Amino acid sequence: MRDPYTILGVTKAASADEIKKAYRKLAKKFHPDQNKTDPKAKEKFSEANSAYEILGDDKKKGQFDRGEIDAEGKPRGFEGFGAGGPGGGGFRRQAGPGGFEHFEFNAGGAPRGGAAGFDPSDLFEGLFGGRGRTGPRGKQPTPKGEDVAGTVTVTLEQSVLGGETRVILPSGRTLEVKIPAGIEDGKQIRLKGQGNPSQYGGENGDAIITIRVARHAQFRIDGRDLRLDLPITLYEAILGGKVEARTLTGAVELTVPPNSSSGRTLRLRGKGLPAASGAAAGDLLVSLKIVLPDAVDPELEALMKRWRDGKAYKPREG
Repeated sequence: MRDPYTILGVTKAASADEIKKAYRKLAKKFHPDQNKTDPKAKEKFSEANSAYEILGDDKKKGQFDRGEIDAEGKPRGFEGFGAGGPGGGGFRRQAGPGGFEHFEFNAGGAPRGGAAGFDPSDLFEGLFGGRGRTGPRGKQPTPKGEDVAGTVTVTLEQSVLGGETRVILPSGRTLEVKIPAGIEDGKQIRLKGQGNPSQYGGENGDAIITIRVARHAQFRIDGRDLRLDLPITLYEAILGGKVEARTLTGAVELTVPPNSSSGRTLRLRGKGLPAASGAAAGDLLVSLKIVLPDAVDPELEALMKRWRDGKAYKPREG
C-alpha cells in the first residue's frame, strides 16, 4: 500500500483533527454507496480506510513513524507471522462496508475496540446519517445489505388500474409485487428488505423495481393522454352516426360528425390515464380512419367515377 500520509494528503506534522478531517473528506467522496457506477471508488475508499487505520490511531501512528510497522500495519521483520504470531498478535484481512476491505493487526496489546483500538467505521455515522443498526459499542453503524435492481413489464391496463405481478430478481428469487394504480413507465418501486442480506448483521438491502409499460395493441400513450385509431366506413364518414369506441374502462358510444375526413380527431375527456398528483386525468384522443370494403364494388366504383368527372375537388391544394 502507498504511504498513508500521501493517501490522506497530509504531512507528518498534521494534527489528529486535520487527519480526521482529511479522512472524512475522502470517505465521503469515495464511499461505494455514493459511487455505485465507479469501480475505482471502492479501491480508493478502501485505501483511505487503511491509511486512517494507521494515522487515526496514536499508537499505530507512532509505530509507523518510528518504522516499527509498515503501511499495512504489519510489523517490519515479522511479515511471516500469521494470526498466531509472537505475543498473541496477528494480522488479518477483513471485509468492510460496501464490499471494500481493510486490514487489522493486533500486536498483542489491547484488543480491537479497547482503549488502544481504533475503528474508522465510527465515523460513518456522521458521514452517512448512521445508516444501519447500532453496533455493540453503541455508536458504530452496521452496514445494511446491498440493494438489488430488477425490471418488470406490465400491461397498460395494469399501469392504469393497478394490480399484482411477479418479479424475478437477478438472484433468481421471485416476488409478488403490488403495482399501484396510475404508475408511469420508468417509475420505480422500492421493496424494503427484499435485497441482499448484510454480511455484518445489519438490515437487508432493498429491491428497486423499474416499471416498464408494454406497448398496447390499440392505445398509444401521449403524456397523460391516450391515442386510439378508430376505423369507420365511408358512409359513416359522410353521413355521420354513432359508433362504438373502446376505452381502458370499457366501450363507449362516440358520435362521428357528418362529413368527417380520415384523420379527424375526437376528444373523450377524462378517458386517458388517471390523474397523477397535481395533474388532471388525461383524455382519449380518437383519430378516425376511413376503411373501404375489401372487395371492389362496381356500384361504388361507378359513383366515384361520376364524382371524379363532375365534382372533382383538390384535397392537397395548399
